[in-house]
Amino acid sequence: MNEPTHTTTAEPTPTASAPAHHNRDADVVNRLQNSKIFKDYRQAFQTAAGLPLVLRPAGSFQAPMAGSKQINPFCALMSSTSKACAACIQLQQRVEAEAITESKTLQCFAGLTESMVPVRLGNKVIAYLQTGQVLLQAPTETKFKAAIRQLEKWNAGLDAAALRPAYFNTRVLTKGHYDAVVRLLGSFAEHLSLVSNELMIQQVSAEPPVVTKARAFITEHLGEMLSLQQVARAVNMSAFYFCKVFKAGTGLTFTDYIARARVEKTKQLLLNPNTRVSEAAYEAGFQSLSQFNRVFRRVTGEPPSAYREHLHGHGGHGGLACAA
Repeated sequence: MNEPTHTTTAEPTPTASAPAHHNRDADVVNRLQNSKIFKDYRQAFQTAAGLPLVLRPAGSFQAPMAGSKQINPFCALMSSTSKACAACIQLQQRVEAEAITESKTLQCFAGLTESMVPVRLGNKVIAYLQTGQVLLQAPTETKFKAAIRQLEKWNAGLDAAALRPAYFNTRVLTKGHYDAVVRLLGSFAEHLSLVSNELMIQQVSAEPPVVTKARAFITEHLGEMLSLQQVARAVNMSAFYFCKVFKAGTGLTFTDYIARARVEKTKQLLLNPNTRVSEAAYEAGFQSLSQFNRVFRRVTGEPPSAYREHLHGHGGHGGLACAA
């Protein structure tokens, strides 16, 4: 397997996930996959780039590009046999393992390029945008025969005559063109990471009425000092029992929910380019800028200054964004 042909930088972050959060993360990824923003982007991307695009959960063993209608015909034939399919899945797992802190591109034994771009929930990778199945150099008879020899070693049982037209009709992009495609996915991955946090604090279907009431109380008093005991009293429950019910209903601890709600409130306030970051933070209920910086970065995976740049570019209020 060849060495990586492309990387895009991203902030190093840990990705270990506690088992208790697995279902929560899977739910967020599922909702992202079915969101209008992802479906619209995928359609536009596949039409413009002519490449497949999928959003796959981290750690998934699904076949490469599963679910896309633009799978490379050569790769589709490869996936029809267990030996060749296993090789493709192993490549996919290697790309995922190396794409923890940044996007990663590798080549398979046949010379086809595949890329993954991490999507985060806070500081944890929960999914990958996956594309590729292209050649960065024109196919040659020498490379095709080398691929066939490898398949014969695996006893894959694939017909070389059927593979030939599929291989030689594989789309070819220049490295510069392909790198630009991956950079576009990097920008979209950052946006999906922000959306994933919004999904975390949205109402879960069939949540207990007491949780709905508690969330409404929190929203109304978000800019004030809020304690577990105060919210529990508002819904006529003991703090101990409320803590359990709230976490079961939202998938978050009370403290984490408050933090995420305040971050979302801050982001909404920052849509106004005339609002200072410090003003938004205090209005959302943060008690200090150091606390705000720490929580914002933990929840979104980036410092407030970077988020403000995404919104308004470099032309915003100089020196008003809080440093991490």
